[in-house]
Amino acid sequence: MIPSLKEWDEKYHSQGLVIIGNHYPEFSFEEDLPNLQAAVAENGIKYAVAQDNNGATWKAYKNRYWPTLYLIDKNGHLRYIHIGEGNYSETEDAIQSLLAEQ
Repeated sequence: MIPSLKEWDEKYHSQGLVIIGNHYPEFSFEEDLPNLQAAVAENGIKYAVAQDNNGATWKAYKNRYWPTLYLIDKNGHLRYIHIGEGNYSETEDAIQSLLAEQ
């Protein structure tokens, strides 16, 4: 999923797309901010990545699966959810549709 997120960030950021990755650690070493920063740099990620060590964001969305992608419109309404890998063209269509809204 990361390659697609990076591509969408590059392609649509100037049109208003804001990507925020949410990192909820699976292993204890992933809880250390320097390790997360190193992974973000190593993967060439330019969009924001929040460190969610306690799973607050994960739990607020009642998330149970990884990866899960949420698209939120300009008014803060959840408009699209995709669980798992795949359906990248469908997701990109949804991004374009939301960005086109006035």
